[in-house]
Amino acid sequence: MMDIWTTLASRQTAIVDRPILALFEDPDRAAQFSAQTGDMLLDYSKTNMDADTRADLVRLAETAQIAARREAMFAGDTINQTEGRAVLHTALRNLDGAPVLVEGRDVMPGILNTLARMEKFAKAIRDSAVTDVVNIGIGGSDLGPAMAVQALAPYHDGPRCHFVSNVDGAHIADTLRGLNAKTTLVIVASKTFTTIETMTNARTARAWLTDHGGDPKRQFAALSSAVDKTTEFGIDADSVFGFEDWVGGRYSVWGPIGLSLMIAIGPEAFRAFLRGGQAMDTHFRAAEPLENVPMMLALTGIWHAQICGYPTRAVLPYDERLGQLPDYLQQLEMESNGKSTRMDGSASPHPTGPIVWGAAGTNGQHAFYQLIHQGTHVVPCEFLVAAQGHEADLAHHHQLLLANCLAQSEALMRGRHLDEARRLMKAKGLSGDEMERQAAHRVFPGNRPSTTLIYPMLDPFTLGQIIALYEHRVFVEGVILGINSYDQWGVELGKELATSLQTIIEGTQSVETKDPSTAQLVAYIHRHNT
Repeated sequence: MMDIWTTLASRQTAIVDRPILALFEDPDRAAQFSAQTGDMLLDYSKTNMDADTRADLVRLAETAQIAARREAMFAGDTINQTEGRAVLHTALRNLDGAPVLVEGRDVMPGILNTLARMEKFAKAIRDSAVTDVVNIGIGGSDLGPAMAVQALAPYHDGPRCHFVSNVDGAHIADTLRGLNAKTTLVIVASKTFTTIETMTNARTARAWLTDHGGDPKRQFAALSSAVDKTTEFGIDADSVFGFEDWVGGRYSVWGPIGLSLMIAIGPEAFRAFLRGGQAMDTHFRAAEPLENVPMMLALTGIWHAQICGYPTRAVLPYDERLGQLPDYLQQLEMESNGKSTRMDGSASPHPTGPIVWGAAGTNGQHAFYQLIHQGTHVVPCEFLVAAQGHEADLAHHHQLLLANCLAQSEALMRGRHLDEARRLMKAKGLSGDEMERQAAHRVFPGNRPSTTLIYPMLDPFTLGQIIALYEHRVFVEGVILGINSYDQWGVELGKELATSLQTIIEGTQSVETKDPSTAQLVAYIHRHNT
């Protein structure tokens, strides 16, 4: 595999100064460097990838045995080798119920039974006097459903949904303020029911319900497999929905963690969301590499991050309702592929997961796009946009949104040369040194890569497609890099230290075991809390 990496590095060196725009001398460039599934189109033609480079990237994927690893994942094999687990979030959206075996046991009957229980519960809540749902979780137990609920706002016909994740008391205080404790359902999302931030917020919510006339036993639900702990907390067994350890937190919105979404949009729309994910699964397994949307998105990512050496990528949804998608993908990608150790225990010879960031357009245009266009860092951009918005009476808004989205990707590619900037300044009446000075500020280097994912409209099915697309992109990149995308040991150390520091901050344990910087900060806290 190293030979392919070396070849790709040589190709990148050879084309580093080639204008992306020059590739469009081929009139078929856009069509040939796009992939489609159903009505969803991925255009990666505005990158400096040519046919030879793409062929080598496909060969890199083949050498990494993507196809075999992909089938191992869908079959329920133990591909999460550091934790000894299968990786089967895909089974949560396997609505047709084809058998999926884990250690010889078909897990689909249990999954479909849990889905049926969720639907019965959601219907009962939607038909009740409940006006608000507060989902308490953190990480994947918060980012996924919070993002999806916002994304599918046009389909909300159930109770209002609120999300609490931060252990900062301000988060739950601000969320509960103004809610009616008698008509609020609290959902506690924690697989082990021990996550300290989540359980601290859950106890605060329980006290709030009790103090304001609510009934915690009737108004609490749990998304957890720790039935003993949920029972001890006082939650009725009929309101507890568990899931197996082969569903990672950041991949869990398809199952019980998505209960708040189901309550908001209804079971039928939730099933459409699952169908979208299932459709992307089918496409990912069946399509040839050049026609495979997740594969080509992943190979473009490998080209930019590992070969070109661009350390970040910006996710830029031109949809206000997808405003939380960059945050969601930060966890999905950075917690999955933010590793430095390969499966075999050796250090990765390549950079691994890039830094993922971004915001919804057009707001970002008035914030960080300045750096993207004229800064010294090259930031590959991933635009997402729907051809049609939901607000038919505001169609002119969406047309302007589309124009901005397409203009940004074109501007990033084209740039503006100095001669053009000079002509603009001359037209404004400038000349001589002042014209040169002003023109220099109006030069855009261009040649900055981007992809665009475009689809008819953001509906439940399409959102399911988008999330599954990015999940499979993470899988492909992880396999090529030789890392395990499904553990997250990097979050453990901070948790352990926080537990010990809590007692120090409370004053029940000495600070002597800590470094001088931490001790100084603890002393400051103590001085200002006496």
